[in-house]
Amino acid sequence: MESFNGYLPSILIFLGLGMLAIEVGMLGFSIMVLFFIGLGCLATGLLMVVGLVPQSLGGALLGSGLLSLLAAVGLWKPLKRLQDSTERKPVTSDLIGHRFVLDSAVSGKSPGRVRFSGIDWQVVAEQELGAGTEVEVVRTSVGRLTVRAVAPPGG
Repeated sequence: MESFNGYLPSILIFLGLGMLAIEVGMLGFSIMVLFFIGLGCLATGLLMVVGLVPQSLGGALLGSGLLSLLAAVGLWKPLKRLQDSTERKPVTSDLIGHRFVLDSAVSGKSPGRVRFSGIDWQVVAEQELGAGTEVEVVRTSVGRLTVRAVAPPGG
């Protein structure tokens, strides 16, 4: 048992680093429990090396448990906030700039339809556009194309 206790700090450090790697690398901070336990094991192993925690199984269990709990209490809210933050980006699409001729009149209140790439898209415009108007896609969203009239050449 004495030889096991001599390797206990190294075992805890490698165990902690392994748990951190699994949580961050493979699970992408989805669970966070392994992260806190990994921090507790890593910190306990380092404190054993320095001599602040006794190199015994009881010291390892008590230290890892307490430090994991402290990490969870201290880091839960900031990590949860980081996990829940979302970034709003405008949708970019290859359809922006695509030109076509309207089959029916469209406006913001009266959308039309166009079939493109096997999908029926709802077509809307900020101003009223009549059938036969050449339009260009300026914005896309799910199942919806926002268009504007294309100015005739030289006009």
